[in-house]
Formats: sequence, structure tokens, C-alpha cells
Amino acid sequence: MIVRLKEKYFKEIQPRQMKDGGYKSIMETPRLEKITINIGVGEAVQTPKALDSAVHDLEIITGQKAVITKARKSISNFKLREGVSIGCRVTLRDKMMYEFLDRLTSLSLPRVRDFRGTPTKSFDGRGNYSIGIKEQLIFPEIDYDKIDKIRGLTITFTTTAKTDNECRTLLEGFGMPFQRKEE
Repeated sequence: MIVRLKEKYFKEIQPRQMKDGGYKSIMETPRLEKITINIGVGEAVQTPKALDSAVHDLEIITGQKAVITKARKSISNFKLREGVSIGCRVTLRDKMMYEFLDRLTSLSLPRVRDFRGTPTKSFDGRGNYSIGIKEQLIFPEIDYDKIDKIRGLTITFTTTAKTDNECRTLLEGFGMPFQRKEE
């Protein structure tokens, strides 16, 4: 079974990129490599149970097992010790990645209150894009009654694009609703 957005990439987006970008080979065209979703749980230092619910929410949203992230160094102002669990993340590739992107652009982002598009200043200069989501409740998989606290998450799109403009046109082809400049 082929995923809808993957099929769209090969039939519409990639040929358009070949024509507009002047690439000589199909392998040169920018493509989506992976999507990384990260939840930082700062209160996990005092209450380790908070991390369990964040991991559970992330696993429900992505359909994949979450990896617990640990602090790399100690920071005394935050009462943080090296090696303490402080968050969780999931890396999606191939079929799961395209399914998540489809659900994000068509179902979840339109549920954001007062949504005017994703920011256009979140590119890193090397063809990758990150957005922050303020609450996990925008995902329809999350049951509102079963969450203990509203948490934000960061979604990073890693592409093979060399410039921010190439990345933006790739994500626009997938249906990412970027903010429009007001005139």
C-alpha cells in the first residue's frame, strides 16, 4: 500500500522540482528524509510520572515507540543532573513519516485556535524546518479526558534540500500551510 503523500511526491512534486529547479537527475531533487517529534518535560526532574504520560501521548500521536532523552550535562540553576530523564522523542521515516505529515497538515493544524499558518522564519539555513506546537490536544488521537497536563512539542522536518527556499517549496507541495505576507 502506497501512502497518499508519497504518491503525490513522485507524481507531482518531484517532476515540478525537476522542471523548476533545473536538476539533471531525479536524485538531486529535494526530498523529505525524516520527521522528528520532541517533547521536553522539565517537571520530570521533580515528578518522574510526568514523563510517562508525555511518552504515552507521543506514542499515541505517532504510532511509534518513543525514546526517552536524558540530560547531557548538569545545570545547578535548574536542579538538573547529568543522565536524568527530561524528555522524549520519536523519529519517523518513510511510510509513518508521510502518514504523520498528512494527518498534521489536513487534520491537526486546522484545529489550532486562530491559526494563520505556520511561521516562515523557522528554517535553519540548511534546508530543514521546525515548528512548535503549544498543545498536544490538536491531534485527534489524544483523548481530552485522559491527559494530565497540556504539553507543547517540537516537530522538525529534515530534508535533503540545500536552501531554505527549496525546503519551503517542497513542504508547500506537501500542503504545509505557511503564513502569507500581509499586504
